[in-house]
Amino acid sequence: MIESLRLRTADGLGLEAEVASPGGEPRAAMVLCHPHPQYGGSMRTVVIDALFGALPAHGVACLRFNFRGVEGSDGGFDDGTGERLDVEAAVTALDERLPAEVPLVLAGWSFGADMALSVRHPRLGGWYAIAPPLRFARDLDRLATDPRPKLLALAERDEVRPPAEVARVARDWTHTEIEIVPGASHFFLGHTGRLVDLGAAFADRLARWSRDIS
Repeated sequence: MIESLRLRTADGLGLEAEVASPGGEPRAAMVLCHPHPQYGGSMRTVVIDALFGALPAHGVACLRFNFRGVEGSDGGFDDGTGERLDVEAAVTALDERLPAEVPLVLAGWSFGADMALSVRHPRLGGWYAIAPPLRFARDLDRLATDPRPKLLALAERDEVRPPAEVARVARDWTHTEIEIVPGASHFFLGHTGRLVDLGAAFADRLARWSRDIS
């Protein structure tokens, strides 16, 4: 089931969003952050669309949204500063719909991955970052020592930032797993199924871990 909603940011903007729910109670949940607004990014871009469409069948509730200034969202591009408020609003909105024991993953692709990695909301169980360029992310030193799990899915043939460069930055982060998607470019055409599988498996691990400690 897909439901449209309107998010409200801390600085008073309204953001266009959708929630896709599994048939029963979700085992996990995921907020999906889209690519750069100034380069055609929206919540309907290919990777976000694939995750949003497929993950509910794996028991993962998903919320996708448009950053400020994109399509039906208020405001304008804020160079990554206001966009972090957008992410926080999305996390809060999805959290309000979930039982406390359901783990919440903050995910994103490209610019959206950098924005996801910049937010350390206390409700988060972990991060799923797809092809993060790590050029827009903030406070990476704090993220590096955060004990919550992180999964980075990198494209073998990424033309925005080579995966080896991203891996070098992230190699000393605590509780961080790096997956290289063979043959994929930054846009993951023909490889979105692998991203769905990685995201579903990551959410499943967090759900099992959450059950074990409860």
